[in-house]
Amino acid sequence: MRIAIVHDQLQEFGGAERVLVALKNIFANADVFTSFYSPDKLGYHSYHFKNWGIQTSWADKIPLLKKFYSPLRFITPLIWKGFNFDKYDVVISSSGSYMSKGIKTSKKTIHICYLHHPPRYLYGYETAIEWQKYWPIKVYGNLINHDLRLYDYSSSQSVNYFVANSIETQKRIEKFYRRKSIVIYPPVNIQNKLPPNSYLLTPNYYLTVSRLARAKHIDIIINAANQMKFKLKVVGLGRDLKYLQSIAGSTVEILSNITDQQLSDIYKNAKAYLFASVDEEFGIAPVEAMGYGLPVIAYESGGLKETVVEGKNGYLFDQLTPEFLCKKIKEFENLSKKECQQMRINARNESEKYTEEIFKNKFLSFINRLK
Repeated sequence: MRIAIVHDQLQEFGGAERVLVALKNIFANADVFTSFYSPDKLGYHSYHFKNWGIQTSWADKIPLLKKFYSPLRFITPLIWKGFNFDKYDVVISSSGSYMSKGIKTSKKTIHICYLHHPPRYLYGYETAIEWQKYWPIKVYGNLINHDLRLYDYSSSQSVNYFVANSIETQKRIEKFYRRKSIVIYPPVNIQNKLPPNSYLLTPNYYLTVSRLARAKHIDIIINAANQMKFKLKVVGLGRDLKYLQSIAGSTVEILSNITDQQLSDIYKNAKAYLFASVDEEFGIAPVEAMGYGLPVIAYESGGLKETVVEGKNGYLFDQLTPEFLCKKIKEFENLSKKECQQMRINARNESEKYTEEIFKNKFLSFINRLK
């Protein structure tokens, strides 16, 4: 089969991009298309895409559109109409905020959409920028979002098969698109089997790894560290970096531009993983942390309820405040050494459900059923 993979945009590296890399590993000969591609913005992770021969949209060649692709998102339908997929048997759209599922395919081409999430800004979910804060932007945003919601729905009807990255996303596909889907959890970079003594470590800091954006609520985690004076490492980049640096207390360290090996070392020596994102569709980073045997203490929201089991491999706090996070951290701190070790083992066992090999097998099984 001739296969194409279409991804929203390649100007940052996160969970959706990890899925893209995994899809390309499965379908090595697939051609890859995207709206915008900026290797310089991908930092250390740009090596993944170096020899892919990525084909970009007409808009990628216009600097103004490339820079302001988000506020100028009303051009999205025109971007996806600009590609021709007639020569492909299967097209897999890796779709999220920029709606790559809006591509046009012929009747003989099967269009599979792996949906990371419906566009959050269209359906009232928190976004990286609080765009409704300023009334001119709010008026502008609401005007174009009305048309984009109609487009988002209509384009979803031309997809042949939806694959959701979690039960949470599956529910949103049903709610917003009135479409059925299957769930294939995204691949997570899981460490090789941990040596037995790794569960006996007594690390002394907590960890969070995330884009430093508003919807991730890293400020909640930092303020909890400031209150309890526990050591915290924050790993990530994003528009909120300077703000978070300004509120970080003496026990908080914010790290950016680190390699995968450096991140691995940080995971290995952490006590537990903290997560405060709202309405996260799946949450790859917390599961990645579990792969190192880290219990996860997370806000009870979205897909985290599918992977974190209260008191077994972590804790869920139900109000988004530093105080409620601190309450769960205290519960964790009060565990006996034996209980803590068991929680680390449980976390590792949970992570092994989401390996790249499992993702590959499930996706290939799904594809083969379509032949």
